[in-house]
Amino acid sequence: MPTLPYMVRERWRGGACFRFRSSRDHVTCTPSGFPVGTTKASAHACQVLFVFFLGLLYDSSMFASDGIDFESADSGASATFPMQCSALRKNGNVMLKSRPCKIVEMSTSKTGKHGHAKVHLVGIDLFTGKKYEDICPSTHNMEVPNVKRDDYMVVCLTDGFLHLMDEFGEMREDLGLPSGDLGKEIEEKVATGTDFSVTVIKALNEEAIISLKKV
Repeated sequence: MPTLPYMVRERWRGGACFRFRSSRDHVTCTPSGFPVGTTKASAHACQVLFVFFLGLLYDSSMFASDGIDFESADSGASATFPMQCSALRKNGNVMLKSRPCKIVEMSTSKTGKHGHAKVHLVGIDLFTGKKYEDICPSTHNMEVPNVKRDDYMVVCLTDGFLHLMDEFGEMREDLGLPSGDLGKEIEEKVATGTDFSVTVIKALNEEAIISLKKV
């Protein structure tokens, strides 16, 4: 008859992931590995639990080998979402030529005998100001960017970068002064010590200051 310590060592070598602790005294076991006197019901329950925990450990190892990191997984919204073309509206947002755009013009053609009505879209890039156009059947889906807007208090301007503070008091210094008239106006207000905030939009990992307002 094998003893319990002996069975434990064999199971460990065989790949089991549990190390059982026992007293130093050898316990006489049956050939199945359970101490003499163990009922069939108890033995079966132990086997079920053992297989269950092995399954959990196997699943965990599979996730680890696949490089899945649940803690770093993105829990936020997708960068874009689908919307039927006929549901789009002027001044709304849409992806044109893979760029996030604001719709400035929309027109719908009459339904033809060979297909659906088509929508002609004209948009301005949210970040570059470039103009894009596209035509899509009214019943088809187009991608719409998820656009986030945040307001920041302007603290100061250093080497072309703004020091911004959010509503929680957190600071950021990674946004440069925008070009054009908006940038000039921001620079003037900083120079005169005027209290004001700026609105920042973010879409598809791009950010830009689009407006300012007095506090």
